[in-house]
Amino acid sequence: MKHFSPDLLKLDYDRTVQTIVGAIRKALRNDLKRKGLVVAVSGGIDSSTVAALCVEAVGKERVFNLLLPEQDSSPETYRLSRMIPQHLGTEYIEENITPILEAFGCYRRRDEAIRQVVPKFGPGWKSKIVLPDLKDSNTLRLFSVIAESPDGRVIKERLTPQAYLGIVAATNFKQRTRKTLEYYHADRLNYAATGTPNRLEYDQGFFVKGGDGLADIKPIAHLYKTQVYALARHLELPDEICSRLPTTDTYSMPQSQEEFYFSLPYDKMDLCLYGLNNGYTPDQVAPSVELTPKQVQWVYDDIRQKRQTTRYLHLKAQLIEPIHEIE
Repeated sequence: MKHFSPDLLKLDYDRTVQTIVGAIRKALRNDLKRKGLVVAVSGGIDSSTVAALCVEAVGKERVFNLLLPEQDSSPETYRLSRMIPQHLGTEYIEENITPILEAFGCYRRRDEAIRQVVPKFGPGWKSKIVLPDLKDSNTLRLFSVIAESPDGRVIKERLTPQAYLGIVAATNFKQRTRKTLEYYHADRLNYAATGTPNRLEYDQGFFVKGGDGLADIKPIAHLYKTQVYALARHLELPDEICSRLPTTDTYSMPQSQEEFYFSLPYDKMDLCLYGLNNGYTPDQVAPSVELTPKQVQWVYDDIRQKRQTTRYLHLKAQLIEPIHEIE
């Protein structure tokens, strides 16, 4: 029987950096034919690590960072996102995207969707959407909205499919607006636009099609998030960045990726995903993630379900007839 251990996720990080840096240089030179790289940074571990890898690949003079906050961004995002270009010595600009989102009706459309289940929701209220904890049950898990009134009263209501889709459709304007600005600057500079999903996010469809899922190159999509954290420390990124827990920074209330999408801490999700990908049984994985074999099986089932439901996010545009590919 194969032995399962968290040590299976450990890498030779010098070699990992060399491999990624070499691949970035090759892609820019041979396929993308661009002079440098644009990286939008949020103060999170993924974008920070991608920015550092890009600097390793082409030098700080050919990496351009974007800070793209909006009215729901946390104060920590403002502060930590500036920390990375200042640490790396890269050129950067900040563009607040709130006016663009207002013009799209992002906030208005979101609030209208929330009012389908919380009729009093309005100006001054805050919100986020959440899933039940995955380890508690394998039954159908439905999203709820948590809303906080201006006087601090908190309401939690189960979302109808219509309300859920309306909220997600509206908030997706945020990721798509950011990517539009990334490509504006990439075109202006003759640079390539980067994507920052890690393996867990990429595998499970935790990205927006045409938004943060769109990129010319995705340097860390093959790395588990645990490995990204270790790589960030290897690259000597600021400790505050390396110790910051994953957040969505999409809703006006503080929200972790765990409660929004994965329903387990990223380190346990990584181990379950690795176990499933490499043929380990729930019984073998369970001790390392402090879950029962039954709970690990629920996680395996949820991973497979998310792969099915988000498959379309990975698909290219569907053609009616095959067309000769450009070599």
